[in-house]
Amino acid sequence: MTSFSNFHLFAICVLIWGSTWLAITFQLGTVAPEISVGYRFVLASAALFAYCGWRGLKLRFTLREHVDLLLFGASMFCISYIFVYYAETYIVSGMVAVAYSASPMLNMLMARALFSTPMTTRVVVGALFGIAGIVCVFWHAFANISASRNAELGAILTVLSVVASSAGSMFAMRIQKSGYSTWSSMAWGMLYGGGLALAIGLILGKPLALEVTGSYIGSLVYLAIFGSVITFACYLTLLARIGAARAAYVGVMVPIVALGVSFFFEKFAWGWLTTLGVVLSVAGNIVILRGRQKDQPAS
Repeated sequence: MTSFSNFHLFAICVLIWGSTWLAITFQLGTVAPEISVGYRFVLASAALFAYCGWRGLKLRFTLREHVDLLLFGASMFCISYIFVYYAETYIVSGMVAVAYSASPMLNMLMARALFSTPMTTRVVVGALFGIAGIVCVFWHAFANISASRNAELGAILTVLSVVASSAGSMFAMRIQKSGYSTWSSMAWGMLYGGGLALAIGLILGKPLALEVTGSYIGSLVYLAIFGSVITFACYLTLLARIGAARAAYVGVMVPIVALGVSFFFEKFAWGWLTTLGVVLSVAGNIVILRGRQKDQPAS
């Protein structure tokens, strides 16, 4: 991934992750969310271990380093995704995507608290533009939510998934600052995350079922290889280059792609608020990713 520019890394993450919201819906039903998440990341880790072995990359870590990798995998590849899968059983996927537009602000706050990373006015303004844009895009979804317990539970699960994902980004920053190999740390992190998800499912009494259909197997492979291995390699490389706040803006732009996918495959109704939201999000993207030599700290 080192030969890819920041723009290419960003585009790959946005385009692929933007389509995974639809792919996840094919995972819901017969197989419990914990088990599907486990299958996804165990399969992804197997591909990564094979790649690391082929390239001769270091796979041995100390016990302390394995603790870091376990925390990384548990937050980034297990807890956050279990919450996402369950959230999509209660509320529409667009609503889950909306919540992830808050990732940049949350990552900025966590990075500042844990790593003393400064927040700049430009990044804050860009993130606020993006959040406003995503809210406009999915405003109809907000308006159509009922006051049922299912909707409330879905909203709570979504918030928890965003918090867990941001925690995973912080652990990713920690292991990168310690000099861990991106590919090797991903392999172990996904193995720990997938294994933990399967363990949680079994503890909760969920069977190790497998839906042998084209839609389930196809979406599983797509989510494991494209939605996990390729995109996380790009994202973690981007994280190391431009920091958690800017890299998390992927989470703001992904819903725009998810919107396009929904428009073509789920007959999403496009209105004037949708157009306004796209314009605001693109504007925020330009603001937050535009390189400047001098940024003023946000007050």
